[in-house]
Amino acid sequence: MEGLAVNRRFWHGKKVLITGHTGFKGSWLSLWLQRLDARVVGYALAAPTQPNLFALADVEKAMVSLSGDVRDLGGVTRTLKQYEPEIVIHMAAQSLVRSSYEHPVETFATNTMGTVNVLEAVRQVGSVRVAVMVTSDKCYENQERTQGYQEHEPMGGHDPYSSSKGCAELATAAYRKAFFSGGSPGAPAVATARAGNVIGGGDWAQDRLVPDTMNAFLAGQPVKVRNPNAIRPWQHVLDPLHGYLILIEHLWDSGCEYAGPWNFGPEERDAKPVSWVVDRLHDLWGEKTAWVQDRGSHPHEAGILKLDSSKARSRLGWLPRLNAETSLQWTVEWYKGYQKKQDVRQLTEQQIESFQRLAA
Repeated sequence: MEGLAVNRRFWHGKKVLITGHTGFKGSWLSLWLQRLDARVVGYALAAPTQPNLFALADVEKAMVSLSGDVRDLGGVTRTLKQYEPEIVIHMAAQSLVRSSYEHPVETFATNTMGTVNVLEAVRQVGSVRVAVMVTSDKCYENQERTQGYQEHEPMGGHDPYSSSKGCAELATAAYRKAFFSGGSPGAPAVATARAGNVIGGGDWAQDRLVPDTMNAFLAGQPVKVRNPNAIRPWQHVLDPLHGYLILIEHLWDSGCEYAGPWNFGPEERDAKPVSWVVDRLHDLWGEKTAWVQDRGSHPHEAGILKLDSSKARSRLGWLPRLNAETSLQWTVEWYKGYQKKQDVRQLTEQQIESFQRLAA
């Protein structure tokens, strides 16, 4: 199967609202949609890190960028009523497992009730035809097994982050069944999207493997690795974003036939140990670098986690275009360009264009 490219004609002029557009994934998606000539509105808090891709790439240059908190139902609803989006992509989140141990109430408020607020605003505003709630591969009740999880399997979560994403999935399913079913005239088509460990240029989040490694390499310091034997489904940020866009096109055309949960994970062979990733980053960086195991006390994190994306492959024609090796190459190339003070927006857009050519 060759996979599908994003339909430029479909996105031209579409009114799209993204929550969390100032984040790492949100910035990449905003730039991609701008290049597709969509009319993009973003609703988010300030970028969560310094530096950040949103500012470096001047993402707000070709969109409407609004400051707002998804925990504020009134603010979300007023924004949808004012801008009347046809498509809503909910990405705003507290996205870090370790931070969720330190701030569990904030994590549940943002990830669970934030999702409920977006769903409620969509329910109250008649303009929305399609809505995709982005959650996480960690929403599943993790059994530490070697085979990937499928969309019908139970939600769960050992830590507040994982549980909050499972709750967001359950809330979305409840709203879809109660308010957005096929029997409701004009009801939007609502889906959830679950991705793996997403990597790529412009991520500076703390306690995340690739950003920690790139920061250490840029500073000429050794990388501290907590769980070198942990296995994760590594994928470049553009692969799941491609999945979200393809999914939205199908939801627009066929509605309830594609509503529900979707996995967008890498190939089975691209679920790699943390140690392999750091070693490859070391080789690709090409300078004197090193990593050491951090043997301090750390909260629980999953040992092994994989996604089964056969549903997206068979029903959407979606395929990951970048394997783990190429994803790491593109990531290192991005940070090398940043180190050399290249134009960050141009650097990011070039990778988007390269990806689109691969997808086509």
